[in-house]
Amino acid sequence: MAFLANKKIVLASGNQGKIREIQAILKNQNIIPQSQFKIAEAEETGSSFVENAIIKARNAALHSHLPAIADDSGLVVDALNGAPGVISARYAGVGASDQDNLQKLLNDLTDISVKKRTARFVCVIVLLRHANDPLPLISQAVWEGVILSEPVGENGFGYDPVFWLPTHQQASAQLRPEIKNKISHRGQALRQLTELIKTTA
Repeated sequence: MAFLANKKIVLASGNQGKIREIQAILKNQNIIPQSQFKIAEAEETGSSFVENAIIKARNAALHSHLPAIADDSGLVVDALNGAPGVISARYAGVGASDQDNLQKLLNDLTDISVKKRTARFVCVIVLLRHANDPLPLISQAVWEGVILSEPVGENGFGYDPVFWLPTHQQASAQLRPEIKNKISHRGQALRQLTELIKTTA
């Protein structure tokens, strides 16, 4: 981890839920949200999670002159041909709230039986050493589940209240944060990233 030793790393996100999770998992790194540098969020014009993560990380690195991490993640539902996918955060439209997106998802699945509501959270995380880094570190992970017919639980954010985990017999929003951070798509991808950092130091 030599190239990151004692360095600030800019986190290219304005999502408070993501910021909390990433700072908790990478607690040994000096992770600073891009809002502290007054960096505007980049327009996510990519057609994949990887493209959008690179766009966001490059924007943060360019304006901060520091290494940058970006996460692009979302929910992929089989019965909806992969939707919401890369537009998970704006599924109900630009500026939509978590509740708006969640309600649209439930409406779109109204006539779909529980057995056909298989889904997964996907997370891609990119680390750029600088804005023109030609070899970004990229990690990705998935978290399998099923979409419920109504929200349960009070933890988490986004689609967590309707993402049911057969392995734990709970929704993501019912998990304690420390458990979620161990098993979630983001937790898995961040641990992969720390291993990549070690091997490229």
